[in-house]
Amino acid sequence: MELRFSKAASQRVSGSDIGGMVSYKTILVTEEDGVKTIMLNRPDRRNAMTPEMQDELIVALERAATGHCRVVVLTGAGEAFCAGLDMTHLQAMAGKSQSEHVADAERVARLFRTLYELPKPTIAVVQGAAIAGGAGLAMICDFTLAAPAVKFGFTEVRIGFVPALVSAFLALQIGDKRARDLLLTGRLFQSEEAEGLGLVNEVVPAEQLATRALELVKVLKANSPQSMSATKQLLAAQNKVWLDAAIAHALTANSEARSMHDFKEGVTAFLEKRKPVWGR
Repeated sequence: MELRFSKAASQRVSGSDIGGMVSYKTILVTEEDGVKTIMLNRPDRRNAMTPEMQDELIVALERAATGHCRVVVLTGAGEAFCAGLDMTHLQAMAGKSQSEHVADAERVARLFRTLYELPKPTIAVVQGAAIAGGAGLAMICDFTLAAPAVKFGFTEVRIGFVPALVSAFLALQIGDKRARDLLLTGRLFQSEEAEGLGLVNEVVPAEQLATRALELVKVLKANSPQSMSATKQLLAAQNKVWLDAAIAHALTANSEARSMHDFKEGVTAFLEKRKPVWGR
């Protein structure tokens, strides 16, 4: 088999899951020789996530969990891996009810949790920027391969939002002190630093990403699928109590943050391309 990841895609392409049972509008799903590739497919919006994309990702991952594939590869079309949540969606959410805020947060939590607990090994192939929730998708995968100088960042505080849900998984992976650095500064950092932090497994020349991903796929496919599934379930179970509590707190923080003045001002300022005027 051969893995191909398009970096130059300029338009959306509709994708159907195996057998034509599911049709997607924001992702492209293919399966070949035991490898399911899920490509975020909104290149014109830097693959920014919308509720529709989140729902489609959940469906694709759940189908992968129960299907015959051996490995799941997650990547993005175009120049970016994923720019995080679509800002226009966040702006629309500012006027919604508290119950709608909770439902929106719960969908993100379900996406992250489904990816984290997937019984099949997962590989993120990060060819371009992975920001906020996009960085979350990349780091939650079992393996993260990134091109040199790719930008990562948990930038929520820059727009008055709270990086609530991603914080649980970030702290689990790199510890409290380092997580505080990335979450409170909201700074951008490159794939080389991400590798040093443990968020990226390997930095690979862009033209070799597909080749390296295929090499890793071959290693994983040579292993016992039952053993790998049991190992992933074991690791998830070891962190379950802590993660359950962390996500519960994160859901509350995420939904409450949407009613804050700074959130509404931050999103509006971002879309208007001006500096925000923060509250006290």
